[in-house]
Amino acid sequence: MRHLLCGLAAKPALTPDAIDRLIEVADDDIGAALAGRADLSRTQVVALAARVETSAVRLAYEGRLTAADIDPRARPDAALALLDQGLGPEDWARLFAADPDPERREKLAACPGLPADVVATLTADRDMRVVVELASWADPDTAAALADHPHAEVRRAVATNEATPPAVLGALLVGEGLSAPRRCPGCDRKPRYPRLSALGCDGTHESAVHDVRVATLRNAATPAEAVVAFVSTVEHPSTALRWALAGRPDLAAQACVRLATDPVPGIRGELAENPAIDDAVIRTLARDHDPEVRRRLAHHPRVPLGVLRELARTSRIGSALLPRIATATAAEVDGLAAAPDPVVRMLVAQRRDLPPAVRDRLVGDADAKVAKSVAAHPGLSEGQLRALVDRYGVRVHARVAANPDAPAALLEEVARHEPPARKALREVARHPVATAGALLACLADERARPIVAGRPELESSVVVELLDDADWQVVEAAAANPALPAAVVAELLRRV
Repeated sequence: MRHLLCGLAAKPALTPDAIDRLIEVADDDIGAALAGRADLSRTQVVALAARVETSAVRLAYEGRLTAADIDPRARPDAALALLDQGLGPEDWARLFAADPDPERREKLAACPGLPADVVATLTADRDMRVVVELASWADPDTAAALADHPHAEVRRAVATNEATPPAVLGALLVGEGLSAPRRCPGCDRKPRYPRLSALGCDGTHESAVHDVRVATLRNAATPAEAVVAFVSTVEHPSTALRWALAGRPDLAAQACVRLATDPVPGIRGELAENPAIDDAVIRTLARDHDPEVRRRLAHHPRVPLGVLRELARTSRIGSALLPRIATATAAEVDGLAAAPDPVVRMLVAQRRDLPPAVRDRLVGDADAKVAKSVAAHPGLSEGQLRALVDRYGVRVHARVAANPDAPAALLEEVARHEPPARKALREVARHPVATAGALLACLADERARPIVAGRPELESSVVVELLDDADWQVVEAAAANPALPAAVVAELLRRV
């Protein structure tokens, strides 16, 4: 019954009385569906917030509740949601700063624009999680003050905060101008990594300081000059430091060259996607022995087309539209579509803005993977789509069914094909012109059933039958279906 009610709560055009009844029995899940309705009256919004706190939080974030609607003691999470948007009164911030529940103080610490006295209270909080959360989201002045905190975990949070002043981030990276930390997760025997839970700290806090540096390198706000000063770490024994360095878009050319031969494949793979690398480094990485490095290089937005052709030949790139292919000029597209390697033609066939002449040439390609890639391209005629189906059969059914211009009759033929192509059934199930007959055929696939159950093209009798389905997702979708008769809705609500 609960899944039925969740579905009904999302059903369009419910009567106000039906919505009121659902609010009366709402739990978190039913409340979530109700909170997503745009037709709730002001009275219903307030009633739902009073009934279900998780819904109150969502309604507060969506601007449908104000401070006047919320008692912070009765609905603390909703009150914190308003504070998180800078909309709650300062007295609420002071109330939660003294709350005995550390999770609420932690949520408060992430809120913007807190009064100075509240920030001071949170800075001195006895629970380090609260201080860490404050440091993660603090304004520049507070972040700068917390950078010299005695606990290394607070410093690490400052290092991740993009509002931290660049000079402070530089100091955290090179370790100058700050006192040495006096505590760390190892001292507390609460490391972030459970497998290290038995380990303590030898007093040097070396591991924690290392983590601070890694976090600082990953922060986009860390100034390039600080990174340059730290660039010798490309030869640092720490894999994590070199890995973080490899992803920085302001990485110096010399560091890129050195990291291109790093012994760790993951670091070379990170570098392969970095926009900072030049053509020379790209060509070095294109010869990398690790296939994942070459695959990631193929996704670089500036990889030369000649290199990309070679990568397509030696790597399993997949069928996604690559950034360099997406930005290819008309002349480049024409050249790629005429390439002798079918993998290259397949990659350009993924574009959905091909000139008609190029598109039509690829539709007639002799290679199935090329034709499959172009089959979903808009603008194909019914004749072209049928020709693809006739030539390649079930191998192209899913992509043909995904074509926005696929006619209803062809979709029905694809859906009724024996044996069925499961992926094709899922595409037909969501196609806007699919007929009721095609949709009935799609019910044979368990992943298509929830999609079909929500389609208003179904006969109302079929929708009612689906209310008894063994799959709860199908039940919810059927209950939310606009084709579900009002009389059935009324009867279901009478049984609650």
